[in-house]
Order: sequence, then structure tokens, then C-alpha cells
Amino acid sequence: MSINRTTLETVSEVGADPRPTLRSKRKSLFASTIGNVLEWYEWSAYAVFAPFIAAAMFNSTDPVSALLSTLAVFAVGFLMRPLGGIVFGRVADKRGRKFVLVTTMLMMAGGSLVIGFMPTYASIGTWSSFILLLARVAQGFAHGGESATANTYVAEIAPNERRGLWGSIVFVAIFGGSVVAYSVGGAVTSVLSDSAVAEWGWRIPFVLGAFLALAALYLRRGMDESEVFFDEQSSDQPQPLSRSQVTRAVLLIITMTSGITAAHYTWTSYVSTYAITQKGMDAGVAYWYSVGAQLIALTTLPLWGHLSDKVGRRPMMITFAVLMTALQIPLTKMIGAQGWTLLVASTIALVIVAIPGSLLAAIMAESFPTKVRTQAIGFAYSLSVAVFGGTAPYLNQLFIDVDLAWLSSPYIMLLCVFTGAACYLMRETKGIDLKDA
Repeated sequence: MSINRTTLETVSEVGADPRPTLRSKRKSLFASTIGNVLEWYEWSAYAVFAPFIAAAMFNSTDPVSALLSTLAVFAVGFLMRPLGGIVFGRVADKRGRKFVLVTTMLMMAGGSLVIGFMPTYASIGTWSSFILLLARVAQGFAHGGESATANTYVAEIAPNERRGLWGSIVFVAIFGGSVVAYSVGGAVTSVLSDSAVAEWGWRIPFVLGAFLALAALYLRRGMDESEVFFDEQSSDQPQPLSRSQVTRAVLLIITMTSGITAAHYTWTSYVSTYAITQKGMDAGVAYWYSVGAQLIALTTLPLWGHLSDKVGRRPMMITFAVLMTALQIPLTKMIGAQGWTLLVASTIALVIVAIPGSLLAAIMAESFPTKVRTQAIGFAYSLSVAVFGGTAPYLNQLFIDVDLAWLSSPYIMLLCVFTGAACYLMRETKGIDLKDA
């Protein structure tokens, strides 16, 4: 397989083995992160404006059904992620990480542009719902490839002894995208009247995201290719591949991610909707307090990543499982109509979620050999996120609407127990050379 060596900056004269410098790696990390922030912004904007999309794109005579339909489309987008992770993961393991990161950026931007300009239910009936579904399917497909490749890429360009710290930037981008989405949500709902937001204001974040993606694409074009990937492709003696070890690692990653992703999407994508629709909280207040909680949690991510480079990955992951299991119910019960209740509960929950979030890129990359790293992560991570994360907002709302609200928290807690058990069974991998993974 031929590799485009022009993507690698040399540190010596022509003819030497091309290697990216630490400075160029940092520039690549920045470019990857900015693109990842925008991808997650475009993805999260849908959840932020779910109540308004429900009114515009579905039958408004039944508000509960419309909201559930909107959240179901959110879940369907997630169900496409495993397929996207497998397809784009295989491409990334064959053609390189950079190629996929540029391609998925284009697809996500295209999906946002469609959502931003598509006609409403009042204009074309159920066709509006169908167009929305297709756009989210395309975004889910691209998002699966983006997530897998970004986790792989950042972990591979990081120094071995600082992989936890560098890898935490991937989740910084996830939180960052959500923060931007909620900030835009807060700005739109604060500046515009309720009728203006419902009529056309909800389109603003999607159109904005599509055009901001152009800047991210420019930055990503200048990224280095992964040095680890380059070495694997050019080696005369590629890594041996144990299918049984890969299968075991895939199952552990799926189980490990279940509690993390369910807690994450409950406390980022759904909790504001819960506060608005169930507790009567003002939409603008809910959005801004959600932003505050996510900003606080975001600042802790590098700390957790750095700490994992010192004490190891497993102790910190198990700590998350214990804390989230113990606090899920009291934190949910804390939320009322006052904004401060959402701020306090969400901040505590998201700081806890930030612990495993900061380690995911490092742990997943350290669990698989380079030859299949991206496609294995793409399948395991995307499947777990689709099954347990993408369905979390829908299940939370469904439990409430069928008078089984008490099931929501135990469901999250059970998955966190699974996360703790998987981490207990995993080997400690901090600081290993990815060529030996």
C-alpha cells in the first residue's frame, strides 16, 4: 500500500526517514480537535433543538408523539454509527486517518445544511420527516467514521507517556461541541421570540455549522498522517494479528463504553429537555445552565487524562463506575424548576463522566493492533454508543410518558456496573508503545 509521504514533515535532509516533528504533531492535534468540535456541535445541535424540530417536522397535534419521533430520529442516526465506523474504519486502516477525517467532515456539514434548509411538515407533510431521517442517517454514518478515526489518530500521534493527556482532547472536543451547541441554543432562544424560534430560528445552528466546517476542512488538509500507521503500512514484517484477542477486546470495549455513553448522553443531550418539558424550566435558562455545567466538566478533562498517565487507566475507570452508580438517582431528583438545580446536578454528573471520557481514546487505541485499530474501534465504540447512548434520550422520555420514570436511573446504574466489570477484566495499558499493542 503506497502512502503519501508529503503529509509527513521531515526533521532532516531529503532522503531520511520522514517523521513529523513535535510541533507539527501539535498543529495536527489542533486541526483534528477543531474539526471534531464542529462535528460534535452539528451532532449535538439536533438534541438541543429537539422540541422545536418536533413541532416543525412532525404532526404538531400530538406534542408527545412529535417529541418521541424526533428523539427516535436522533436514535436512528446513532444506529448508523456502527456501519459508518466499520466502513470508514476499514478505509482509515487502508488509506490513512487524514483522508477519513476530511471526508466525514464534508458529510456532516452536508447533513447540517439539509436540515437547515429543508421544508416543514406544514409545507410537504410526512416528506419533511423523511428528509430529516435521511439527513440524520447520513450524519450518523459519517459520525461513526469520524469518532473512530479521531480517537485513533490523536492516540497515535501522542507521545507514549502522555497519551492519556493528549487523548483527553478528543472528549474536550465532544464537550466543546455540545457547549457550542447549547450556547447557540441559549443565544437563539434569548434573542428571538418563542414564535420566531419555532418558525425559523431553530435552523440557525445547522446553517452556521455547515459554513464553519469550511474552516475546519482547511485546517485538516494540512495535518500529518499518523506515524504509527505509516510504519505499519511500510513495514516488511507487519504485526501478527490474533483474532481471538481482537474479539475479546471488542467485547470489553462495548461493555466498558455502555455505562459511559448512557450517562454522557443522558446528562448532555437529554437533561435540558427533561428540565424544560417535565419541570417547567425556561428553555433559555436550561440551555445556559447546561452550558455552564459542561464548561466546568470540560476543564477537568486534561486533569483526568494527565492523572491516568501517572496512576493508570483501570483505577480511574472503576472510580467512575462506582461514583455514577451511587449518585445517579440523587442527582436526577435534585433537578427542579430553578436553574441552579440543573447547574449543580449536571456539573457533578458531568465531572464524573469526564473521568472515563478523558481516557477513552487512549484505552481504545491501546487495546487493538494498528492493522485493525480504527475499524475495531469504529465497530465496538460506535455500536455501544448507538445501542446505549443514542437511545438514552428516547428511553428517558419514553419511561416518563408510560409512567415508568423510576426505571430511567436504575437503567443507567446497571450499565455503569457493566462498565466497572469490564474495566476490572481489562489489562493496564498506560504508556505502552502502540506498535506493540
